[in-house]
Amino acid sequence: MSTPLFKPRPLSGWVLAALLASPSVQALDLLQTWEQARQHDPQMQVVQATRSSVQAYEAQAKALWRPVLMGSASVGAMSADTSTQGAQFAVGGQPAMPGSFATSASAATSTRWSLQAKQALYSPERQAQQAQLQKAASVAEQRADWAQQQFMQLTAQRYFNLLVAERQQQVLKNQHAAVSRSLTEVKDRFALGDLPVTDTHEATARATGLQAQLLAAESDVQMARSVLAESTRLSVDALKLHVPKTEWAPTAVPTLAQVQEQVRQANTGVLLQKAQWDVALQELKKHERSGGITLDFVASAGRDRLSGEGDFGPSSNTQSQQMLGLSLNVPLYTGGWRSGKLQEAVSAADKASAEYDLALQQAQQQARSVWLALQTGPARLAAMKASWQASAARLDATRLGRQVGDRTTLELLQAENDAAQAELAWLRAQADLLLTQLQLDALTGAMSVQSLQALNAHLDP
Repeated sequence: MSTPLFKPRPLSGWVLAALLASPSVQALDLLQTWEQARQHDPQMQVVQATRSSVQAYEAQAKALWRPVLMGSASVGAMSADTSTQGAQFAVGGQPAMPGSFATSASAATSTRWSLQAKQALYSPERQAQQAQLQKAASVAEQRADWAQQQFMQLTAQRYFNLLVAERQQQVLKNQHAAVSRSLTEVKDRFALGDLPVTDTHEATARATGLQAQLLAAESDVQMARSVLAESTRLSVDALKLHVPKTEWAPTAVPTLAQVQEQVRQANTGVLLQKAQWDVALQELKKHERSGGITLDFVASAGRDRLSGEGDFGPSSNTQSQQMLGLSLNVPLYTGGWRSGKLQEAVSAADKASAEYDLALQQAQQQARSVWLALQTGPARLAAMKASWQASAARLDATRLGRQVGDRTTLELLQAENDAAQAELAWLRAQADLLLTQLQLDALTGAMSVQSLQALNAHLDP
């Protein structure tokens, strides 16, 4: 009977006591890992900040058609002189007579206040700007969804990276222990004159090479644990992960045509590029209409007062204005600014259109690759498991043959290496197949917590 892929590693007494004494140390499945990362990883703060900008864009779009009220006030020292010739006066019902008058204020105080209200009634440019802001809100929402899906995939990738790294470390430890035993045996038999010195050199070289690989594997484990621990804010010792089940049924996959259509309709990256293209089109419309007529309802009220001493004695002058009506604006010439901005918007819209086509093409190509991998994945996994089992059986036979003298030390070392590599290849294939299923969900816009739940069902404590 072959050794199971994920055989539990023996724990020393103090390690086992520490695990039992610490309630925080328990086997973490993928959903628990995601929940910890969602709460603590800074990348989710970026997602939340991106999503919060949606409300800001929507508020700006609504504000465009609301009335604007502005107030102003000023006070300061001022001097003023006026002189009017050819004026006509009428006092107390007397006949009007010609004359002139003058005013003077050389050390006066000027005060002024005004209130202005404006309500847009007709503005094609403002209409395009409102649509653009609404599209920008959609872009922000799509960008937040895309970032969250990417982070889900990243968390799952980190989870399986640690699983693979830990199993690789354990396999190399087992292989190194077996080679070390062989080296000891070879040295003993060489001392008795039963084996040539070349067997000693071969076993020594293999043991030294495995020691180097084991050191690299230990470094990979430490790095993978550190990355996952920083994301989840859990201690490194608490990262005891669930492992893939030895046997599990493959998930049903839709047809390629269905997958391609789902990519077109629901892929978050494609929808994001489509929303950005829509924003660019609204920007183009805005500049196309920027030279158009606008009509506003306006109301204003204000008062100016000037008081002080002048050449003719104390002086005081007060003016009040009130206005209620319509304001019609007809741009006549902008110096080429409008045509330049319009050309810029046309180029930006063309660029956004090309980027949308490119995003759709790349997403469909990725979906085709992922779909093919899922179609062949279960058969490939079964073949790799059979290969590993055959390598394990070959290793047992080679060990026996080595004991009776039918196999050389080099053949035994090679059989041990082949069995270890076949086991690691099967493990990596398991992790890759699970992550490929997750990638298909992301490409078809179906990525969610349910996707992680489906993946979690293939893991075993």
